[in-house]
This record gives sequence, C-alpha cells and structure tokens, in this order.
Amino acid sequence: MPAATVTSKGQITIPKEVRERLGLEAGDRVEFVADEKGAWRIVAATRDVRAVKGIIPKPARPVSVEDMNRAVRGRGGRSR
Repeated sequence: MPAATVTSKGQITIPKEVRERLGLEAGDRVEFVADEKGAWRIVAATRDVRAVKGIIPKPARPVSVEDMNRAVRGRGGRSR
C-alpha cells in the first residue's frame, strides 16, 4: 500500500503509483473528501473542460434572452 510522510510544514509527496492512478500531473489540484465514517479520500479536482461535456442535458426547447431576463426579475432580491 502506498504511503507518505507529512513534513513539518504539513506537506506530503503523493506516491508515483497514486499520481498515475489518479492521472495527476504537476500543477493539478486535489481535494480531500471525508465520508460519513470519518475516512478521507483524495480526489483529482483538475479536469479538462471537455470531460464534463454532456453532463447537463440540452433543454427541451431553446431558452430566449427574454425568458432568462424574466426569470432573473422574478427572483428579484430574494435571499437564498
């Protein structure tokens, strides 16, 4: 099992095997995600924008600028 040591500055070097499996390269970002049992996962957070193409389906009909403006006005100053 790959392992790493935390330096006095809180840094670690991600083992080569892990970097390769995650597809990480120099400059990529990672996220640390906690699950409900208290375990942590490291997740590659850098993705090519083309990788997310198609995640959101196209609307059934095109939305006009007027429809968008109406939706924004309807939301008004309501807080979230």
